[in-house]
Amino acid sequence: MKLTLKIWRQNNPSAKGGFEKYNIEANEHMSFLEMLDVLNEQLVSERKEPVSFEHDCREGICGTCSLVINGRPHGLLQGTTTCQLHMRFFKDGDTIVIEPFRARAFPVIKDLVVDRAPLDRIVQAGGYISVNTGNAQDGNAIPVSKEISSKAFDAAACIGCGACVAACPNGAAMLFTSAKISHLGLLPQGEPEKDRRTMRMVAQMDKEGFGSCSNIGACEVECPKEIKMTNIARMNRYYYSASFS
Repeated sequence: MKLTLKIWRQNNPSAKGGFEKYNIEANEHMSFLEMLDVLNEQLVSERKEPVSFEHDCREGICGTCSLVINGRPHGLLQGTTTCQLHMRFFKDGDTIVIEPFRARAFPVIKDLVVDRAPLDRIVQAGGYISVNTGNAQDGNAIPVSKEISSKAFDAAACIGCGACVAACPNGAAMLFTSAKISHLGLLPQGEPEKDRRTMRMVAQMDKEGFGSCSNIGACEVECPKEIKMTNIARMNRYYYSASFS
């Protein structure tokens, strides 16, 4: 299949970027990242600068492969990371527009690579849970209901890719932050420091320059792990409760 790629190129954070067009032949069985690998091999053979993009596990686990493809974070498939997207979902002759995640808090490092360290700093602001170390407790020592454990597990599925930020017109990180707050705050081990953790993480989120949630819902739609917006409501309840306690 013959494709035309319009890719954002930018040498460094202070440089002026722009789209460059490339023609490539791809196999429908390739993953999207394998297609970019082929493009880079082509560029290197032509003694041109390859396109910088992020990747690691290529199994939909790490969330590193963060690209905006034809205007959608991670591409056209719901509940899928870029590395899980395959070329069979495109047609011969298609033009594919590939951009980095767009958000004020995610400055472009080079080409399609952005700095997502602000998400790490939000997690770091939450700190640790204060539990005694030593031998592992028996599995039934702290009873947790199925409903609560399921909610905590669903929130913990967040891989921190930042698609929610890229999808949000306000550049908000509330889906990410609320997922991290929920998966600890719902469990007995994380409940004692729930208020302090929530206040610290929300404060760091604001400090990093993320926008505010206006309930548009694009974050939930584009999240590759389909994290629910109910986590944002829970975070807001935690925050208001902590503010008056």
